[in-house]
This record gives sequence, structure tokens and C-alpha cells, in this order.
Amino acid sequence: MISGSMVALVTPMNEQGGLDWSSLSKLVDFHLQEGTHAIVAVGTTGESATLEVAEHIEVIRRVVDQVNGRIPVIAGTGGNSTRESVELTQAAKNVGADACLLVTPYYNKPTQEGLFQHFKHIANSVAIPQILYNVPGRTSCDMLPDTVERLSKIDHIIGIKEATGNLQRAQEILERVSSDFLVYSGDDPTAGELILMGGKGNISVTANVAPRAMSDLCVAAMEGRAEQVRAINERLMPLHKALFLESNPIPVKWALHEMGLIPSGIRLPLTWLNSSYQPLLRDALRHCGLLS
Repeated sequence: MISGSMVALVTPMNEQGGLDWSSLSKLVDFHLQEGTHAIVAVGTTGESATLEVAEHIEVIRRVVDQVNGRIPVIAGTGGNSTRESVELTQAAKNVGADACLLVTPYYNKPTQEGLFQHFKHIANSVAIPQILYNVPGRTSCDMLPDTVERLSKIDHIIGIKEATGNLQRAQEILERVSSDFLVYSGDDPTAGELILMGGKGNISVTANVAPRAMSDLCVAAMEGRAEQVRAINERLMPLHKALFLESNPIPVKWALHEMGLIPSGIRLPLTWLNSSYQPLLRDALRHCGLLS
């Protein structure tokens, strides 16, 4: 079972937008040392929308090779084309990923039946564990609990990253699916509460910059230590909020650059963090002890 703190890893780039392999290796080592339980390579935080297919697969391959089985590697392989999602999912399996994370199709705005058929087709096409990903705030496509329940019964679909931040929604999903279907948070501020309710972990943006704290939070939540969970989360809350001052991953890439872990590269149409927000995020990093 894949559980705990799973970082939605950024994809390091140089100032010209080229992939920075040395920094990618440094980030993987950072997470292995700091207690991250799994790495999501080229999810949406990894700028999957602007990576070429060959780049996308190569990032996954390098992360898999470096991790070398020490923790699970989950490959982001979702998209708004079912055929492309099958292609990426098969490629991720070929390079040794442990599972795949599949975001709901964006812009197309499929019906609930369209979502069901999309994910069913991918699951029937590639024999690898697959995690659904619902984030309507970014995709304008909301996969409802009834659809999740239907999909949970299909072979190879093992769980869902529920990123609405709506704990009532998460509770409904937990009540509808079997106990072996894995429900993960995709919303850092509410992740601890979802895990205390029966979720199995958090696919996290905050873990990029505070991996040890997010690991400790998830372990405490899975062990039912609610008071400790809430104390850690309260300390991290300014950082959770500051990491969304602009569209993800703009703030988290700036924060990692400020921490000396990656260069200042991001791909258009995303741009570097606006200077007016930088003091706020710097203060949040200092509050959490991540900058002196």
C-alpha cells in the first residue's frame, strides 16, 4: 500500500526553461533523506502540461532509477486526451513506475459518464496501479462521488487524490468505497483531518519545501495522534497558504530557489513569482524554520 507523505515534485528548469537534471537528482536525494514516503514525478505540479512527451518520460525514468525501489514512484500520466493518457501510462510502466496518477481531463468538460469511460479505458489498457485525481479548481471538471464509487470497482484503479479540500466530500467517498480503495488528500491545509478520517496519505505541494514536517504530520495522522497533527498543521498553515499566492507551481518553485535547491526556471505561460508576493512567502518559510 502506498501511503503517507507523497510529494508532488516540481520539475527543475534553468532560466531558459530547459530541464535541469542535476537539480532533479538533488531534489530526489533531499526527499529520500527527509522522510518523504513516495514521489509523484511529473504530476501537474511538475508542469506536465508544458513538458514534451519525451521529456515527461525521461523525468519519470530518472526519478525511478535514482530512487531504486527505496520508496514508491508515482508517475503523473493524466491529460485531456484519453489516447495520450494511455500512451504516457504505458510509458511510465515501461520505465518502472510503481503507480500512475491521472488527473481528470481539463477543458473538455466531460460528463460523469465520459469520466467513467475515460478512466475505465486507461485501466483496461495498462496493467499498473492507477490513482484518480480530482481537482475541479484547476480543471473545471468535478468527478462526483458516485463516479468514484463506480470506478473503484475496476481492476488497476486503486485510489483517488481528492483535492477539493471538502472534508464532507472526502467522508462521502470513504463511506462509498471498499476499505482497500485508497483515498488521499490533495489539499495540504486539510490533509491531516482527511487522514484522521480514514485517508491513507497526502499528495502534497508543501512537502516540496517542508518534507520532514509533512512526513511527521502524515505519520501522526495515520497513527491517530490528532493533537500532534493539528499542532504541526497550525505551524505550517502560513506556508500552505503562501504557496498558493499565485498559481501552483509558481510560488513553490520560487521557494525552492530561495532555499538554494533549484534554479529560477519555469515554462511559459507560467511566470516567476511576482515581486510583491515574495516577502510574504519568504516570511512563511522563515516562520517554518526553512530559511534563516
